[in-house]
Amino acid sequence: MENQTKKINTQYNHLFIGGEWMLPSSNAKAYSISPFDQSQTGYTVLAAKADIDKAVTTAKQTFNSGVWSNKIPEERQAVIARFNELHKQYSQEFAQLTTSENGSPLWFTSAIQQGVVFQTEAYLQAAKETDWEKVSINATGANLLVRREPVGVVAAIIPWNAPQQSALVKIIPALLAGCTVVFKPTPETALNGIALGEIFMEAGLPKGVLSIVPADREVSEYLVSHPLVDKIAFTGSTRAGQTIASIAGRQMKRASMELGGKSAGIILEDADINLIAGLGKYSAFTNNGQSCAGITRLLVPESRYGEITEILKQTIESITIGNPQNPNTFLGPVYNEVQYDRVRNYIQIGLDEGAELITGGLDKPEDESLQNGWFVKPTLFANVNNKMRIAQEEIFGPVQVLIPYKTLDEAIAIANDSEYGLSGSVITNNIEKGLEVAKTIRTGTFMVNAAQPDFSIPFGGYKQSGVGREFGTYGLHTYTELKSISY
Repeated sequence: MENQTKKINTQYNHLFIGGEWMLPSSNAKAYSISPFDQSQTGYTVLAAKADIDKAVTTAKQTFNSGVWSNKIPEERQAVIARFNELHKQYSQEFAQLTTSENGSPLWFTSAIQQGVVFQTEAYLQAAKETDWEKVSINATGANLLVRREPVGVVAAIIPWNAPQQSALVKIIPALLAGCTVVFKPTPETALNGIALGEIFMEAGLPKGVLSIVPADREVSEYLVSHPLVDKIAFTGSTRAGQTIASIAGRQMKRASMELGGKSAGIILEDADINLIAGLGKYSAFTNNGQSCAGITRLLVPESRYGEITEILKQTIESITIGNPQNPNTFLGPVYNEVQYDRVRNYIQIGLDEGAELITGGLDKPEDESLQNGWFVKPTLFANVNNKMRIAQEEIFGPVQVLIPYKTLDEAIAIANDSEYGLSGSVITNNIEKGLEVAKTIRTGTFMVNAAQPDFSIPFGGYKQSGVGREFGTYGLHTYTELKSISY
């Protein structure tokens, strides 16, 4: 164990491979640097290819041994339920650590930690309700047995923006299905992910079932292409997903991928102004604008364009910007300098394309205490054409665009005019009309009047937004293979 007195540490000199702390085969390290003030949060050693070989081989041997894969489903569920109880005891500590690693405001990371409890409970309920074996009899009198069996060794790879949720949305269903897992967190935000290993072991997970190996891009690609990996579960950019899909395709490997988004919110003429303000604030600026499912394109009827633009301007300018560890801060810094430069570059692109800057822009907030952080002002563009890059490309920062429309048919066409299809919404006082609109949009998740989904229904995208679904029964079954036996 890395530290006998703590489950959650900030300095890791060993890798967690198969439930054992092992020295890495190289001296490479990744440092976690606060996006708020550039202070060092901690560090971890990085896995090299030899360490990936060890982790994957351990996972394959453990899977083949049956120590986890052959347990009855109820035994696996008991371990995961115990993990969930232990994990939520560390909720606030995880929230604070994640905030220090990636700059997500504490209100958001705290909410995520609470949500993860319900996410795991939904997977547990799905596992209880799943027919792991089902027998029927055909017309000839033969018995027909259909089994759900674990897919095998899973490589779970996640990004930095919501690391605890992204990790457990993959690890939990994989383990419930009987798989073994090699989990690869983003190195610079790996501290909160590595800490999961000890909690799983305390919950009773057998040794060999889980490894946690932060690694750079080259080594990560080696993990994805490893011949002993049976399934890849990935969350990240569409570009990275395309690379992974090509590797998986060549090897006929199972893969599920939750990728980028450029989701549209359609505001109808009868929409309530308070709902519009809420959509403007929470849809694009939650988690510092770094959310794949954010509603970053607002489609506004021309008849109310001036009114809605003004209320959104007031709403966005009221957002509290500051130290993400302060519970009263709504918007913190973006993840790092690369992300800061990327977002500001898109703001400049918007200006160059002729969009009207309503609020925000290129300058940092004026507060002197924020000058060391990667802060981008929450930015709103109006009079945007859907062909503009700021309307088509995922910015992944606190930038929202307003696109005018004349008719509802035009709004639907604009919403669907995107290579992405992850999320979407409509604001209207007519629920039936809202449902009609929802059914026309080519996207995996859709909200009418900001009604929130839960963890029992599928989440994932159409088109370039991914392959497969997560949450509940739908997510659990992606970690299984179906076998038919007649006798």
